[in-house]
Amino acid sequence: MANAPKPTTVKKESSSASNLFATLVIPICIIIGVLLFKFVLGAPEHFIDNNPENLPKTGDYFGMAYKGGFIVPILIGLLLMVIVFSVERFIVIGKASGKGNLDTFVRKVQSNLSTNNIEAAMAECDKQQGSVANVIKSGLKKYREVEADTNLDVEQSVVAIQKDIEEATSLEMPMLEQNLTVIATLVSIGTLMGLLGTVTGMIRAFAGLANSGAPDQAALATGISEALVNTATGISTSTLAIIMYNIFTSKIDKLTYAIDEAGFSIVQTYASTHK
Repeated sequence: MANAPKPTTVKKESSSASNLFATLVIPICIIIGVLLFKFVLGAPEHFIDNNPENLPKTGDYFGMAYKGGFIVPILIGLLLMVIVFSVERFIVIGKASGKGNLDTFVRKVQSNLSTNNIEAAMAECDKQQGSVANVIKSGLKKYREVEADTNLDVEQSVVAIQKDIEEATSLEMPMLEQNLTVIATLVSIGTLMGLLGTVTGMIRAFAGLANSGAPDQAALATGISEALVNTATGISTSTLAIIMYNIFTSKIDKLTYAIDEAGFSIVQTYASTHK
């Protein structure tokens, strides 16, 4: 296929950029999480006598979060990762949809195909841009190629068009799905890290109860705070990750459906006009 090398090169460069993005974002988010934990949550004004070693002031949620222990900065980093990767996916998938409304674009292409106006359909692809338009335009170009090739019968031409659309789709779709695995992984990691923080907090709480004589109320309060803070942060991280993952998969499914719908129209148009 004459136009195959160009999109392959573009997608390889885009894939490398996406991998570099993920490699940089993960450690940066963890570092930011540690800094927020140390200098924002752990600021002296959040604690009794301005001493981070003491209990947090009444109703001070920053101080309470700081008492969540060493798991908290990791969870903050994970939450930041979910946010950053979600923003990145919104931008990438938004560009893939193109400039205009996707449903309107598909209807315009189908309308032009119904009148066998291939040039107008290709013009709509140029206006729309994005991954969906690129795939459909690739199919339309193949339409023109097989139409000019007198050595192919109708069945062979239809197969050639379908193959071209499938190849173009296989080049575009992986880019849309990149980093979704990171978000899906964060669902599990957020829950597990929150559970780990809960367990360590309960260990500290029971250690306070195990002291001889009167229980150490400070140790007990710190342990319970650690357990609850980590539980809440872990659940929040996992919940956001699940929501964003489902949003993105539904958006990608919509793009795939639009490609399939337009691709079917291209094939049907060729088959009906070249009987």
